[in-house]
Amino acid sequence: MKKYISLTFCILFVYTQMFAQDFDLEGHRGARGLMPENTIPAFKKALDLGVTTLEMDVCISKDKKVVVSHEPYMNALYATKPNGLEVTKAEEASLNLYQMTYPQIKQFDTGKRGNALFPEQEKVATHKPLLSETIKACEAYIKEKGLKAVRYNIEIKSEEKEYGISQPETVEEFSNLVYQEIIKYLPANSVILQSFDFNVLKFWHKQIETKQYQNIALSALDEKTNPEKAFEELGFLPSFYSPYYKTLTKEQVQFCHEKNVKVVPWTVNTLEDMKKIKATGVDGLITDYPNRAKDL
Repeated sequence: MKKYISLTFCILFVYTQMFAQDFDLEGHRGARGLMPENTIPAFKKALDLGVTTLEMDVCISKDKKVVVSHEPYMNALYATKPNGLEVTKAEEASLNLYQMTYPQIKQFDTGKRGNALFPEQEKVATHKPLLSETIKACEAYIKEKGLKAVRYNIEIKSEEKEYGISQPETVEEFSNLVYQEIIKYLPANSVILQSFDFNVLKFWHKQIETKQYQNIALSALDEKTNPEKAFEELGFLPSFYSPYYKTLTKEQVQFCHEKNVKVVPWTVNTLEDMKKIKATGVDGLITDYPNRAKDL
């Protein structure tokens, strides 16, 4: 009996160390300030810097692949065409990922130009990876380097006006494609699913409640700066509330905590702002510069 109790305690201790962090440091799009966003080099960099969660975005390709990308198109800020020419702003709309197969998407480079908005970002030849490719690469890297396990905060990039245009026609189809990739490669308790599109979150909540989906934590991304209104619109309490950090107040953090909702704001990039936002009692933060958070 004592042996059983000891084993149980060890399992619980390991779980606590892995996923119940006191403060959740999330690498935004990997580590966008330092490496090309939403790429495997960026996620590996974030892991090297000790993040507890890898934050990433997903879109869907024409051949129904789950692609790690913030926009459902090739961004003129950093994308390069297969012929070596830079993608122009005028071309973005025509380079709709939902109208391109993944082999076509993979031919575009998304790192060797760097990003003028992030001067510290290293220029690296790379591409938009599949979600499956990303998870496998990160898990292998964690094992190779002997790093601590991390969570994956996966954002479904969805807008009502884009249904059927740059994304699947229904949130059900979009969600099912993403969910199948998640459960194929990760345990449910190591994943957070977030979105600004509350239709997506409502669908996931229903699927989880009816046992169609495993119990994956849901995070409400919000630009409205009002958790009470957000929760009312959702119709349920998410595990996480994730607002823009500049509009978050200590009172809002307390309101969320009273309802057992954790607060993880985005995107906090200076050490000064990190310290200020941590002082409000948040449970973590999302940043382009995980390296700057080492002094928190």
